[in-house]
This record gives sequence, structure tokens and C-alpha cells, in this order.
Amino acid sequence: MLTAAVLLGAAVALGLLAALTAVRGLRGRRRLVRAVAAVLALAVVSATVVYGWAAIAVDRSTLARTVLWGSADTGDIERFEERPIRAGAQALRLPRCQGGDPDLSGDRVDGRRSSLAAVLEGSDTEAFLVLRDRCVAYRWSASPGDLARRHTSFSVAKSFLSALVGIALARGDLGDLDDPITTYLPELVDRDRRFERVTLRHLVSMRSGLRYEEAGLPWSDDAVTYYSPDLRETALSAEVAEPPGERWHYNNYNPLLVGMALERATGMPVSDYMQRHLWKPMGASSAASWSVDSPASGLEKLESGVNATPLDFARFGYLFAHEGEVLGEQVVPADWVRTSTRPRSETPLPEDFGYWWWQDRARPGRFLARGNLGQFVYVDPRSDVVVVRLGQDFGTPDWVPLLRHVADAVGSP
Repeated sequence: MLTAAVLLGAAVALGLLAALTAVRGLRGRRRLVRAVAAVLALAVVSATVVYGWAAIAVDRSTLARTVLWGSADTGDIERFEERPIRAGAQALRLPRCQGGDPDLSGDRVDGRRSSLAAVLEGSDTEAFLVLRDRCVAYRWSASPGDLARRHTSFSVAKSFLSALVGIALARGDLGDLDDPITTYLPELVDRDRRFERVTLRHLVSMRSGLRYEEAGLPWSDDAVTYYSPDLRETALSAEVAEPPGERWHYNNYNPLLVGMALERATGMPVSDYMQRHLWKPMGASSAASWSVDSPASGLEKLESGVNATPLDFARFGYLFAHEGEVLGEQVVPADWVRTSTRPRSETPLPEDFGYWWWQDRARPGRFLARGNLGQFVYVDPRSDVVVVRLGQDFGTPDWVPLLRHVADAVGSP
């Protein structure tokens, strides 16, 4: 980041210098060299000062994090503090399937033939798993340790939060999906009485009517809801832009507000609630974690940041493939699984949207959790297939057709 800042500062300064030279007829090589040296020195000093301030203020400033960390990437699991989510004593066993790996070569969406392994190797994929009938049909990793370590999920976390909402409604910890958000966060009324019309249902379906601007780093809503060191304050600063229920708009204020409502209603951190009512009961085999905004605030990054092993992401998909039941226990209510994964509104993307789950339009009945940079848990309940893809995202065609192709191949008789 320091090098980039220096180069940017130098480029701007040199551009100005060139313009001045053309206008004023600056002459003499020595004079020009001195001027260039001065500009570069100023750029280095300025970038060093900015970088130093950002390093000091990183735990309390959104701007500092944007300057220091730049765009989000999978390494953010190391940058944010995290709250542990422990596994239970009984794990759902996922043995290797008999008969060896299926043939997953075939036409890619860009028209070339290639093995799945070649696609994964060329796309910065870190881990790829396919379950069929509760066994591992295919597994691939960029390095031996990638299948055992925790990976961050970005917005796949929203699908976990959706499951927690369904659990909380069934347990009576949340009252009703049509409760106004002000039932749980009454201070929003003091800012704008229109919040009384915004319900939990509006929030989980991304039809809340809240303002959300994706462009304009480092002050965009995308950056603020991701990097803010105080996400409670950030969530409560949300603004009503239009009546709720009229338009679908992907918006990270929505999960922040719902997560805060769950925290208030249950009297415990969302990660603790997840450990008790989802992670342990679903048969996770390893401890997970949920990244938090900062040590001082300690609120889970409810729009992202569930960190788990590939096999445990697959177990989550398996749970939803079986209508919320695993190991003889109904972990997530079956009606919530059906309701949350059913399309509620069409989107500009090739997938319909439910309650923080997406549905593959090309294969009705299949649904997926998806996150930035190509994090996926793709679920086909009909053929009992779950596909998990984790990693960066480099030069790859649309992932959903590829995941669909894999599920078709593995799930076919």
C-alpha cells in the first residue's frame, strides 16, 4: 500500500509538473531534475505520513482501514479479531465415497474443454468439495493444509444469519417476521419514524428501502459496512430512502440491523447463539469463528466473516439439503428452510433471492449461499449434492454455471 501511495502521489505530482513546464517554458535539465526530486520526496513523505497514521488508527477508523488494507480479500480473516464458535462432541461423519472421483471434465462456460482440476488451479481456488449422499465425492485443494484450515466466507455469512433468524423465530426468541425493526432497536424511531414500517421480513429479503451506495471508496456504504470499527453505530446510522417492500436492493445495513436485533432479543452475542443452536447441533467437526468489527466494539461482522473449514461449510449445506434435520435432530425448522430458500424477488443477477439465500434459476429447487470473490455453498436437495468452493477469484467465468455442471455430473444416476 505504501508503494502504491508513493507511485500515485508521484504520478499526480509529475503530471502537474509537466503541465507547469509546458505553460511556463521551464528550461534547464538541472532545474527540472531538482523539481522532479522535490516532487518525489514530497510524495514519499506524504505517503509515509498517511500510512503511519493509518497503521496507528486501524482499530478505530474506517478510513485508516481502507487506506491500509485496500480492497477486501480472503486474507482478511487474519486482519479482523474473531469470536470462536466451538464444535460439539458429535460430528456428522463425511467419509469418502466409494468408487473414486467422478469424471468432472467437460465443456466450460467459455467453450473450452478442461478438467475441473485445471479450472480450479487457474482460478486461485483454495478448496473445493463435493458431497453426495453424505459422503465426499470429490475434494481438491491448492495445498495440503487448505482442507483443514478455516476460510472466510464473506456474504455466505448472511445465509448462516438467515438460519439463526429461523431458529430464533421457532424458539420464540424473535417474535414475528413482520415485527418492525424498531421493536428491537427502538432508538431508530428517534432518527426517523419511517423505520417503524421496516420489518424483519423487509430486511432479510433485501427490500428494506434503506439507502445504499456501492461506489465512492473509501466512503461508500460497501466500505463503511465492511471496515467500520463500530458496526453498531454504523448500523444505527442507516437512512430510509424509499418505502420498504417496493424494490430489491442488496444492502449490508440489513444484516447488521437484524443481527443487532437478535443480539438484543437473546441477550448474547450472535456467535454464541450460533454455537449453541446451530454449529454444535448440526454436527460441525471443527471450531469456527465470526470476525468482529474491532476489539472495543466486539460486534460480529454480520454481513460477512463466518470462518470455517471446507468440510463444515459442506455440513451446513447438507443440513439445508435435508430441510434442517441432521443426526436425528431438527436443527433449523423445515418450513424456514423451504421459505428462506424459495425465491421472493427476481434480481438483476442470474439467481433469484429468498431470505439471504439465492436460487439457481436454471435448476429450480437448487439454492446457494454466495460471497465475494467466489465463496459458494451450492445445494441440490433433489440429488442430495452439495458443492463448496472457497478462495480468491482470478480469471474465472461465472461460477454458478460451473457449480451447476458439477452438481449435474455428480448427481446424475
